[in-house]
Amino acid sequence: MTSNPLRPQQTTPPRGLYRPEFEHDACGVGMICDLNNHKSHALIQDALRILVNLTHRGACGCDETTGDGAGISIQKPHVFLQKAARAAHIALPEATEYAAGLVFLPADPDRRRAAREVLVQAAAKQGLSFLGWRKVPINPDAAGDLARLVMPVIRMAFVGSGRAVGDPTEFERRLYCARKTAENTVRSLPDPDDHLFHIVSLSSRTLVYKGMLLADQMTGFYPDLTDPDLTSAGHRPSALQYQHLSILGPGPAHTLPLPQR
Repeated sequence: MTSNPLRPQQTTPPRGLYRPEFEHDACGVGMICDLNNHKSHALIQDALRILVNLTHRGACGCDETTGDGAGISIQKPHVFLQKAARAAHIALPEATEYAAGLVFLPADPDRRRAAREVLVQAAAKQGLSFLGWRKVPINPDAAGDLARLVMPVIRMAFVGSGRAVGDPTEFERRLYCARKTAENTVRSLPDPDDHLFHIVSLSSRTLVYKGMLLADQMTGFYPDLTDPDLTSAGHRPSALQYQHLSILGPGPAHTLPLPQR
């Protein structure tokens, strides 16, 4: 492997037996839902238990504590997000009128401010109102040694639909455009930290937690996942879990694990 651990997403050129065209993954995937559409924290606990049972589908680094990546996608937990936003002094509208999502940001303060502003402006261009940022509680000690070396700053973004957007599908379309615009803009900046800027998800329907973690590190790293108010159910698969395995790849990264939004 010739990848630079500080820039884990850059393309690794062919060398020796390594050929990038053969790069692929063999992730483990699990799904769970409540057939009666009853939201509960127990369902998320069951989903995380499934994730741990998928550990054999993942991989670890040379330190044996850094995972190739794991993640979980759930329905947007409105009650939990109301509480979290209130603690961050953010006023949320009705459940259908806002989106939330985790954002990975550069560690450098100036580049982090620039990346945040890019997302705020991208939302404004779509006629959306940016409601605020929440500092996501994390426990870095729960991650592996190598994962901590390349760990981004993790925030949660809240975006309102605004008066111009009444249709939920149109809201999702504009959120997608804002997300893609922001990520492409950061990549075009001089000497970008694009490998550390990543919008994990931005949706009025779902919420994703993921990272360069082993499956059993998820709850220790993200205390949010143990909050009883974090609930999910749904008439569609409401908790989708991934244990990532990169085969012959250039190395893991916090941005690479599924779910990929």
